[in-house]
Amino acid sequence: MTPRSFSVEVVEKLQNAGFDAFWAGGCVRDQILGIEPQDYDVATNATPDQIRETFGKNKTLAIGAAFGVITVLGPKPAGQVEVATFRKDGGYSDGRRPDNIEFTDAKEDALRRDFTINGMFLDPSTGKLIDYVNGQEDLGKRLIRAIGVPKDRIQEDKLRMLRAVRFAATFEFAIEAETLHAIQAAATELTVVSGERIGTEMRRMLTHPNRATAVSLLRETKLLEEVIPNADTLFSCKENWDKLLSQLRRLEGDFESALAILMEPIFTDSAFDSVSDGWKLSNHEIKNVRWIHQNWKTLVDAEQKPWSVIQPLLIQKQAPSALAMAACQTETPLIGIDFCRDRLAWEPDKLDPPPLLDGGALIQLGIKPSPKFSLILSDVRTAQLDGKITTTEQAVERVRQMVG
Repeated sequence: MTPRSFSVEVVEKLQNAGFDAFWAGGCVRDQILGIEPQDYDVATNATPDQIRETFGKNKTLAIGAAFGVITVLGPKPAGQVEVATFRKDGGYSDGRRPDNIEFTDAKEDALRRDFTINGMFLDPSTGKLIDYVNGQEDLGKRLIRAIGVPKDRIQEDKLRMLRAVRFAATFEFAIEAETLHAIQAAATELTVVSGERIGTEMRRMLTHPNRATAVSLLRETKLLEEVIPNADTLFSCKENWDKLLSQLRRLEGDFESALAILMEPIFTDSAFDSVSDGWKLSNHEIKNVRWIHQNWKTLVDAEQKPWSVIQPLLIQKQAPSALAMAACQTETPLIGIDFCRDRLAWEPDKLDPPPLLDGGALIQLGIKPSPKFSLILSDVRTAQLDGKITTTEQAVERVRQMVG
């Protein structure tokens, strides 16, 4: 069973039990756009207790029950489906989540959602579209429009500002004028959103091929300064800004390489710390971005450098990301990039051959362990990689000459 077929089964089981039930939100939007949804959400007039009674408590999770959401568990390949009771939200005093909810009907549920393109329902069994917010029309116009009064939707959940940018960039839509103005007016209020939520949205933007469009929209909406402190001042030079966007368009890399490019013109320890803390990056992500920043320039003209300089970089897990950053610096293919790509295609034992000597071998040669150990082994390894020595015997002779 696939996630799609399981979601249809969930809808039909609720309908057969006498309830209204439809696909809701993003999966409806994607279906209309001809995109295979990544996940399927279901909305219904069944209460959380009735949902659990319909599917059984052993096949449901009530983690989101306070907001009318029950997770229905499917077979392993099918995953799970979130089933939400139609609701009307109370005030949003924290700018993140409703203070209280009230169960209601499909129309009220649609009106409390963020953007018109996400406010539609679809019966997957009949293909009937339920659209109270003119979402289908805005999909045709390629517009991101807040449902109702844009200012109100944003005040309810400030993260919607970043979501508007992400949707606009991903689908290559425009942000409707009133919605855009509301975002610009409230941009400084993004600080009430948790770093984890901001980081999640930024990862989605920077891993998408339209990342340059997203970054450009962040600046237009005045959100760039909020996610990257002092960005507006530091990116004020048009030449540098245009160069950055060109690099992001050419990039064929991951989140870390995209972030490294975005930060490169303004990279200092304090600037990056502000971003990594603000987005709640993982230690792994922080380490990778710093490594990419420190090493990508070495790869640009790698063919001109000793192999002993390049090889230790290429055997690192971050090497493809650093290479992706180096490759997007210019439209003209670089010899050093091709050189590195050719080497990365080598078999592991050829790219990273076993050392000719190790610490144990030095001890057998009568050399006592000391800080010089690492210097000796490093010298031997460099000579090995650069082809100056090729056998253990030659390595031993080199060591003897070094220690006298």
